[in-house]
Amino acid sequence: MELLKIDLTGIIRSRVGGFRGKLIPGFVLNALERLIHQDELNEVLEKTYPKEGAEFAAGVYEYFNVTLKPVGMENIPSGGRFIFASNHPLGGLDGIGLIALLGKKYGDEGIRFLVNDMLMNVEPLRPVFLPVNKYGSQGRGAARAINDAYASDRQIIIFPAGLCSRLGDNGEVRDLKWNKSFIAKAVEYKRDIIPVHFIGENSQRFYKTARRRKKLGLRINIEQALLPSELCNARGKDFTVVFGKPIPWQSLIFAGKPQAAIAEDIKDTVYSLCDTNF
Repeated sequence: MELLKIDLTGIIRSRVGGFRGKLIPGFVLNALERLIHQDELNEVLEKTYPKEGAEFAAGVYEYFNVTLKPVGMENIPSGGRFIFASNHPLGGLDGIGLIALLGKKYGDEGIRFLVNDMLMNVEPLRPVFLPVNKYGSQGRGAARAINDAYASDRQIIIFPAGLCSRLGDNGEVRDLKWNKSFIAKAVEYKRDIIPVHFIGENSQRFYKTARRRKKLGLRINIEQALLPSELCNARGKDFTVVFGKPIPWQSLIFAGKPQAAIAEDIKDTVYSLCDTNF
């Protein structure tokens, strides 16, 4: 693996293309580079090179002097195939932390993390990422790869909400609606589900930007552009991740509820883990 370097100006100019790309003012591009903390992210990539997978994830935590305390690891059986279903509070360090912990336990070959296919651009994590692409021939190929992973002995990690948590009208930071697909996969491939609660929050700036965007009726999640800043601003913080007891896949069949309702019940279980462990 060659040393990866982020070049946002080059990416934008090449995508816009031709004369129009050259017309983009330099001060605009420089501002965008500062917004995503390009220099700091490139320093992370340089300091962790050539680490990959769980080793890279641990290196990111070390670079930012971030600590992650695992609670309830004894709830994970020594044998078995599981779906680790977690809330998604941070949009970066939460996934990286789960890769570091579970990759250390199972090895990079023993885990697969279902992610948006855009994240495949994070090359050091490609060995553990499994892209979800819903469109065209790539979508069919992704679906086969996902089914193969579920059929294998690898452990599956997933953020069923997809997007990271948002601030609700009640002032609580909580995931959006969970996608029910992991319930169907648990039943189909006879995998117990291990609920995971990653304890953490982004800044108020992130949540306020999301709420303003929603009020304006904008569909583009412009607050996502703030996630690199959220990662860099987490320097020196302490996080806790709680693993609950496995939920047997057989119980999902006899729950007597639609899969969407079961997914929300498991989300509630995830958030209740704090009440039972602290």
